[in-house]
Amino acid sequence: MNINSIIKSFTSTKVLIVGDVMIDSYMWGEINKMSPEAPVPIVEINNIENRLGGAANVALNIKALGAKPTLCSVIGECNSKVTFKALMDKQNLSTAAILSEDGRKTTKKTRVISSKKHQIRIDEEDIYPIKDEDKFLKIVSSLLPKNDIIILQDYNKGVLTPKVIKHIISLANQHNIPTIVDPKINNFLEYKECTVFKPNLHEIKKGMNKKFDDSNHNNLRIVSEELRKLLNAKAILLTLSKKGIFINTKEEYKHINAINRTIIDVSGAGDTVVSVAALCLANNINYNDLAIISNIAAGIVCENIGVVAIEKDKLLKELKLYN
Repeated sequence: MNINSIIKSFTSTKVLIVGDVMIDSYMWGEINKMSPEAPVPIVEINNIENRLGGAANVALNIKALGAKPTLCSVIGECNSKVTFKALMDKQNLSTAAILSEDGRKTTKKTRVISSKKHQIRIDEEDIYPIKDEDKFLKIVSSLLPKNDIIILQDYNKGVLTPKVIKHIISLANQHNIPTIVDPKINNFLEYKECTVFKPNLHEIKKGMNKKFDDSNHNNLRIVSEELRKLLNAKAILLTLSKKGIFINTKEEYKHINAINRTIIDVSGAGDTVVSVAALCLANNINYNDLAIISNIAAGIVCENIGVVAIEKDKLLKELKLYN
């Protein structure tokens, strides 16, 4: 594969990202004693960091790779001094297609970290469907034709309702714009006619209501092929965590092993996979190379604590070593 040409092609790509956004908050500290009130450690906090998460982290990945992201989502009232829009502004990402909904909380995940490990995670959120689907779809529909690829990033927080999903995929197909889906369980089988569907092992087992030995490649082929036909998708990109990625298309299927590396945190790896895969898909990179590049990118971000965006230079360097 021509690595330089592939990475260069990313820079002219326009990406529409639709889905659930959140704030990822990190409280870093030290454990020096146990609580006298309960059998739990006391974490003495010495640093707090807030980052964009969910579909917003996908936008960061797209931007970091040199492409042009447009993010469409629905947020709620500010539940802290940190606002989602302020974090977007800090990253020079547009909030023009971000709707606010009265009475709703913006999802915030707070992770307390000590000794390079998560000690606890605290979630603040509302996960009911958005109230005004038509208003949201009007915004998405006006932006969709201007883009080269659509990412549907589902975290089961309420933005991607069955009506929203069906409308976006139908409109994208009318405009011959490919769609790639990062699903969760609630709407797992709603994404019919998408181009690429990217579940992980847990999601495909639960979404398809199947139990199987995932160490057997033939089992992966059978269940991913069944899912591909059920959705009428062109490809299933199945992420296997430390075991790599499995790609299934009408023409072929292949398992790609993960590269041995020090895995610290898998948070946000799925965001990176869907981002890289989307840019490859938009630029007509073949599915085998798409899976290889996405697999390497996921491994890179897993070497960091917390949700981080991929670094283009680091990806380019590792791809050259692999190639």
